[in-house]
Amino acid sequence: MAEAVTQAPGDQFVQSLARGLAVIRAFDAEHQEMTLSEVAARTGLTRATARRFLHTLVELGYVRTDGRVFALAPLVLQLGYAYLSGQQLPELAQPILEELSHRNGESTSLAILDGTDIVYLARIHTRRIISIGISPGTRFPAHATSMGRVLLSGLTRAQLDDYFSEAPLEPLTPRTLVTRLAIEDELARIRARGYAVVDQELEVGLQSVAVPVLGADGRTVAAINMALSARLGEHRADRDSEVRRLVPELQAAAASIAEAARAVGAT
Repeated sequence: MAEAVTQAPGDQFVQSLARGLAVIRAFDAEHQEMTLSEVAARTGLTRATARRFLHTLVELGYVRTDGRVFALAPLVLQLGYAYLSGQQLPELAQPILEELSHRNGESTSLAILDGTDIVYLARIHTRRIISIGISPGTRFPAHATSMGRVLLSGLTRAQLDDYFSEAPLEPLTPRTLVTRLAIEDELARIRARGYAVVDQELEVGLQSVAVPVLGADGRTVAAINMALSARLGEHRADRDSEVRRLVPELQAAAASIAEAARAVGAT
């Protein structure tokens, strides 16, 4: 369920804007179309309040409706375009990820951490291995993804405390780690070895390996990953061998992205 809207401290807070944004955020991959009652339930707003915001968004072109069901309209993409178009990192990473993907025949991605989610900044597709389409702007819970784990492993203790106080840690598959202890144990392993592997925790059948992209100060600013071949299946030895082969390639690509970013002052 989406977070209910509450009054934030400070006399500059505009509650109506916060509520309107909450209505937009209520829509996601599992809730692409909703009735008025469903939107009200997911935002914690009354039906009357939700109705006013929905119809305002319809008038502005950000939401469409057939009179009963509501859904986001393509215009909503403009809300994130200014941010994405202003980021140099995706543009710098794109050719490097394309080369990496072409060389290995697998999909590659670049993401950053935003709250409790990862947000994709770049994505090179080879074949569809996940039921949910992924493109720049796509969000997934950080705890269940390889790039999310890498990004979480780079946080300070205080930042991790904030993350765990807010993250839902919902099980997306039977394999998803959903306790702070289990996730922190995994983060310690990632720090020690320098990469993360997630095996069917986001979606059954999906495995991936990720490494950090470091800024000029040595801190993790982003992560890149590569899907592991579906043909590896449940054979742990085959998967481990493939990971050992791919990690140096991913690390070299991450270093190239970091070097390009530093050269233009992007990190």
